[in-house]
Amino acid sequence: MQLIDITRELMRAPVYPGDPAPELTKLSNMSAGDACNTTAITACLHNGTHMDAPRHFFMMGDAIDKVPLEACIGECIVVECNGLLLGDTAEELLPQLRRKQRVLFKGDVQLTPSAAFVLSGAGLVLIGVEGPSVAPPTYAEEVHRQLLSSDIVLLEGLDLSKAEAGVPYLLMAAPLRIAGADGAPVRAVLAESQRIDWDENTWR
Repeated sequence: MQLIDITRELMRAPVYPGDPAPELTKLSNMSAGDACNTTAITACLHNGTHMDAPRHFFMMGDAIDKVPLEACIGECIVVECNGLLLGDTAEELLPQLRRKQRVLFKGDVQLTPSAAFVLSGAGLVLIGVEGPSVAPPTYAEEVHRQLLSSDIVLLEGLDLSKAEAGVPYLLMAAPLRIAGADGAPVRAVLAESQRIDWDENTWR
């Protein structure tokens, strides 16, 4: 089985404006005579490849540990798209998106409120983007609220450079289980779904 790692290396990934950059702190160091190496990490939960929970934009929304794994694992389609995604363009994409419940946008794309409205009614359970956010700052709150309130998982900060547009993949993108958190880092991986004996109905 050929796997494609679509996760950005955390320490070198772009940081969303205003968020702190991740830092590693040595707690013990074998080069200093300690018995083992131990490291602590300080990072925003929305650094690098990560998943947004509804609590990211809703005070009483579900935290990341309540996001159903069924949404994070299953068949997906990669769609190449750049620039602001408008509602009209999102409408044109619906025929291919409806064949899968998960879509990963390859390219420098950001969703507008009109696109979020269209996609929120398309039966999707997950939307992924390469940028640190699914929407530009101007529309960040409106787009996130529209999608998260529609039970769509948001996977941000992907690296889809090795993934082919139009190819069906099996996505495995489970977030870290952190109780009460508004997001979490993800190790996201793609596998060519046609090479896997896979019944997606098992995960619905």
